[in-house]
Amino acid sequence: MLSATGLGMHFGAQTLFQDVDLRLDKGKRYGIVGANGSGKSTLLRILAGQETSTTGEINVPKRARIGVLEQDHFQYEDVRILDLVMMGNPELWAAMEEKERVLATEPFDDVRYGDLEDIVLRFDGYSLEARAGQILEGLGVPTEVHHQPLSVLSGGFKLRALLAKTLAAEPDLLFLDEPTNHLDILAIKWLEEFLGTFRGCAAVVSHDLRFLDAVSTHILDVDYELVTLYTGNYTAFTRAKVESRERLEAGIEKREKEIAEHKAFIARFKAKATKARQANSRQKRMEKITIDALPRSSRRYPTFRFTQDRPSGREVLKVRDLAKAYGEKVVLDGVGFEVARGDRLAIIGPNGVGKSTLLKILVGELQADAGTAEWGYESRFGYFPQNHEEALGDPTQTVKAALWEVLPEEGLGGILARLASVLFDKDDADKAIENLSGGEGARLLFARLHALAPPVLVMDEPTNHLDLEGIEALASALEKYEGTLIFVSHDRWFVDRLATRILEIRHDGLDLYDGTYAEFMLQGAEDHLDRDAVVAAARKRR
Repeated sequence: MLSATGLGMHFGAQTLFQDVDLRLDKGKRYGIVGANGSGKSTLLRILAGQETSTTGEINVPKRARIGVLEQDHFQYEDVRILDLVMMGNPELWAAMEEKERVLATEPFDDVRYGDLEDIVLRFDGYSLEARAGQILEGLGVPTEVHHQPLSVLSGGFKLRALLAKTLAAEPDLLFLDEPTNHLDILAIKWLEEFLGTFRGCAAVVSHDLRFLDAVSTHILDVDYELVTLYTGNYTAFTRAKVESRERLEAGIEKREKEIAEHKAFIARFKAKATKARQANSRQKRMEKITIDALPRSSRRYPTFRFTQDRPSGREVLKVRDLAKAYGEKVVLDGVGFEVARGDRLAIIGPNGVGKSTLLKILVGELQADAGTAEWGYESRFGYFPQNHEEALGDPTQTVKAALWEVLPEEGLGGILARLASVLFDKDDADKAIENLSGGEGARLLFARLHALAPPVLVMDEPTNHLDLEGIEALASALEKYEGTLIFVSHDRWFVDRLATRILEIRHDGLDLYDGTYAEFMLQGAEDHLDRDAVVAAARKRR
C-alpha cells in the first residue's frame, strides 16, 4: 500500500530518525509512538505527503486516496456541517455539486451529466449524506445541528466534525494525529470500533494507550533516532521492546566479561615464556571483540514544579446553586459545593454534564445564569484550560517571550533554565507559539503556572497532550504541590493517584465524596472513567 525507503529527517544538527525502511499494508493499523519531540508527528506528515523528508522517498499507488485529519477549522466556519463532512471526498463532492448545476442549466448537457453520474455511483454518492450523519452521531455531534454552519459548534466539536470529514471520505490510506484529544469516552469507543472494521491502511499517533491497544495491529516506535516496527498492539510492543533492550544489555555484559577474562589472562601470563603464545592469541581475540554503545533513547522526563507564593485562607471556594444553560439545553442546575485549602478535588461525571463549563464559570471565563461562586481570602488561581492555546496569548510570540511575560525580572539565563527543565532547548526557545505541538504548548503553560506560583490550580484535562513521561512527571509534581487543586480528567490512573475528594456531577444531581477515586468506587458508584463501563451504561440508558 505504501513503502518508504531510506527516510531520514534532520533539523540542523538534530536527527529525528534516519535509514528508515517501511512498508504499510492494507488492512493493518499502525500506532506511532514516541516521546514528545521524537518525531512521530513529523513521520506521520512525511508518510501522508504533507512534509518532505531530508533523505529517502515515499511510494504510494497513484490512485490511492489519502485521508489526513485537519486541525484548521476556521476556513469552514460558514459551511453546513453535513456538507463539510461530505467534502472529505473532493472528487465525489465536486461531481455532486456540478451535477446540480448541469440540471439547472439550459440546454441540458446529457453527456456531461452521465459522466458525473458515473462518478457519483462509483463512490456510492447517494448514501453519502446518510453515512456522514452516522459518523457525526458516532463522534457525538448531535443530529439537530447537522444542517447548521460549523460556527455553531465549540472548538472541540469543530475538530470532531473535521475528523468525521476525514473518515467519511473512505480513504485507502488514513493518517490521524491525536484523534482522541477532543473526544469523550463514548466517541473514543465508537472510533475504536470504526477503525476495527476499516478496510484500508491506517496510521495513528496517540498518547492514549488504551486506544492504541484497541486499534493497533502494529506499532511504529520512534526512538534511538530509528523507527522500529513491532507486531501487535501497544501492550505487546512494550513487552517486546523491554525484552529487546535486555538482550542488547545481556550481549554487552557478556562481551565485557569476555574482555575482562582475556585481560586478566594476558596480565598474568604475558611475561611467562611458556604462556606467551597463548597470551598473544588472547590479545588478538580480544581486539576482535566489538562493543557497540547502547543507543540513547529520545524518551525524556520533564521536571514540572508547582509552588504557591503564599497560602490561601482555609476556605478556598464556595459554590451555591450554580446554573447554566445553552438555549433550551440545561448544562448545570443547582450545583453547590465547598473547597478547603489543600484539597485535591477531582470533578467527574458523564459526557455533557457540564464539567468544563463549571471550571470556566469558576475562573470567570463564562457567566453563570444563576447562583454564585465565591473565592476565599488569597485564593488566587492559575488556570489550565482544555484548549490551552488560548491561555498562551499571542501565537506569534516566541516561547521565551511567553515565559518572560510572567517573569519580567528574570534574566535570560533563568528563563532558558526554566524552559530546559520542561524540555525546551535554546533553539526551541525561539519557536513561535503557533508552531508548537500540543505537548509543547502544555509544557510551556505548566512552566508559566510554576512562575505565577498560585495557591490554587484549576486544570481541565491537563494530560491530554502529554506523553507517558510527561503524565508521570505532572502527577509527581502535583502530588508535591502544597496548594489546592481542582481538576477535570478522564485519565483514571491520574485521578486515582491525585484526588483526595471527588465531586460527581450527574444529569440528576451531584455527590461530594471525601476520599480517593478507588474508595469512591467501593461505595458502588458508577465508574465514569472506565471506557467499557461508560459505554455499557450509555447503551443501557438507550
